[in-house]
Amino acid sequence: MGDKMDNRKVVLIGTGFVGMSMAYSLMNTGGIDELVLVDLDFEKARGEAMDMNHGLPYGQHKMKIKAGTYKDCDDADIIVIGAGANQKPGESRLDLTMTNSKIIKSICLEIKKTSFDGIVIIASNPVDTLSYIVYKTLGINYNRVIGTGTLLDTARMKYILSEYLKISSDNVEAYIMGEHGDSSFISWQNTFIGCKTILEYIDEKKLDMNDLNEIYDEVKNAAYEIIERKKATYYGIGASLNMLIQTIFNDENKILCCSVYLDNVYGVSDIFMGVPCIINRNGVREVVELNLNESDKLKFSKSYKILKESKLEIKELINEEIN
Repeated sequence: MGDKMDNRKVVLIGTGFVGMSMAYSLMNTGGIDELVLVDLDFEKARGEAMDMNHGLPYGQHKMKIKAGTYKDCDDADIIVIGAGANQKPGESRLDLTMTNSKIIKSICLEIKKTSFDGIVIIASNPVDTLSYIVYKTLGINYNRVIGTGTLLDTARMKYILSEYLKISSDNVEAYIMGEHGDSSFISWQNTFIGCKTILEYIDEKKLDMNDLNEIYDEVKNAAYEIIERKKATYYGIGASLNMLIQTIFNDENKILCCSVYLDNVYGVSDIFMGVPCIINRNGVREVVELNLNESDKLKFSKSYKILKESKLEIKELINEEIN
């Protein structure tokens, strides 16, 4: 990211609901100095910038917001990619693969024309596969490519568990791992309520393990439920993106569950999957490798196979032979 931390600049590519929810969240919390909105529809980006600027007098922090072009990536610290087709009712995230892969590759080719030397965050779906395309197309160090992955899924789990157990979500440590999609899973043995494992906690409180499995199903199906009702999800992911950006700029070394490149971790390589990792100013500092039981290992393997198949589908698009 260089040493230009005196001006925290973010470029958002794609001014749809997800990107603008992030932008609005950033406007309210501050933490950055400059936000540039880039969209194929420049007038849409201009309108969004105008609308946001009109709220700045009532905001808590000074911030520069404008519509821009890919040239603005030159001195950006972070690029957030939120462009792409939306997930339709009844459509899985993987159905979006080819359509959005082409869009994301074209965006990366534009970024390559600039002197950008920062971190790229991908929020478009299917995020794991698209993160791989960004990494391969840009040719940058993989620690500087972060997909939102299971970041929001993990937040959903923490929220629903906290409601069920009547415990603050701050005291719930839980990680949804694997694909940001139907093959994601939670490792219950690595889920903690305060300093106790959740398995100890439910045994002590005489709670029903079936309730936990229902909670996981609720988390897994949350996006489908929301899309059915309001056509898209964006507030949760917008807030998640804001938190990820703050974690990077503030050099927090925080453990977050994101889609990152795995290089001989969890027994797999050359794939982007959702796993706990330490995030700081340089991007991904390291992957946190949890001890998984046999059941979790099978679930991880299933998710890996699905994402590997997805990667193979787009191998011609990234002009590289993938083993």
